[in-house]
Amino acid sequence: MKLVVTIDTEEDQWGKYVSGGHTLHNISQIPRLQDLFDEFGVIPTYLITYPVATDKTAVSILSGILQGGRCEIGTHCHPWNTPPYREELTERNSMLCNLPAELQEAKLAHLHKTIMESFGIVPITFRAGRWGYGQHAAASLHSLGYKVDTSVLPFVDWSRQYGPNFSDADPAPYRFHHGDILSAHPSGAMLEVPATIGFAGLTSSSFETANRVHHTLTRAPYSLLRAAGVLHRCGVLQKIWLSPENSTGDEMITLARSMMQRGAQVLNLFFHSPTLQPGLTPFVRNESESREFIERIKMFLRFAIDAGVEPIALGNTPSVVCRPA
Repeated sequence: MKLVVTIDTEEDQWGKYVSGGHTLHNISQIPRLQDLFDEFGVIPTYLITYPVATDKTAVSILSGILQGGRCEIGTHCHPWNTPPYREELTERNSMLCNLPAELQEAKLAHLHKTIMESFGIVPITFRAGRWGYGQHAAASLHSLGYKVDTSVLPFVDWSRQYGPNFSDADPAPYRFHHGDILSAHPSGAMLEVPATIGFAGLTSSSFETANRVHHTLTRAPYSLLRAAGVLHRCGVLQKIWLSPENSTGDEMITLARSMMQRGAQVLNLFFHSPTLQPGLTPFVRNESESREFIERIKMFLRFAIDAGVEPIALGNTPSVVCRPA
């Protein structure tokens, strides 16, 4: 089993869809995080937005890590702050997949070129901001030479946020054609490595069944009884995100064990860089929660390494999982 760590490396302004006025204070916290990754031999993938790619201090910090071979730089598109600016700034348009195909292509091409110029590398890994991924973005990424996407969030429906529905997506990596991003095609030119979400507990032997049950429990009338929460606490049915923003260290370890039992090829641990700076995201509000956040990461990494899981960069996954037919 392999472990990738994917970090949406972005501006401080959480949930604000504005084209300018950004700050990047959270980036100064990355060296401390990188020291932790170095301790465990982890090669994180920093998926960076346009404001990060155009800020001299941020580029200097990340370049120092990159040049030491300690990380990978990938692409993370927030359409609202990526030129060209032709769309109205709305919540709906914050999802890349909702923009006209030609505008998606223009934004991705501009961001791609900017990262190449700032870092002297050709990025091959991508995640859409707010998980707003679709076939037009996939086609553009393919034409730009990208090899790996990690925009699919299994068992999650973003429809109410104007985004894609990944309710039926599986956490296993798969090759795909850009015209059908949610279906596996062994000869597909690109590899999807979904962020890891899965199930644990007595009813988790089939993720498909567990997903249907969990979906039912989160709808009325069962939601009024908080049935999903009760079953989670009892260990009967637990939907767990492999993210220290959403899960405890113990929960992430429980999910990893469940994935191991399924014979999973890869675990994809994910979070956002603003969470490193207390008060920027709802996940870490103060210094105490910041220490707990880092400890959750450390706890999981220690388990993973002790269990024989091998850390690799996201860009290296095509050579070790889902090889082309």
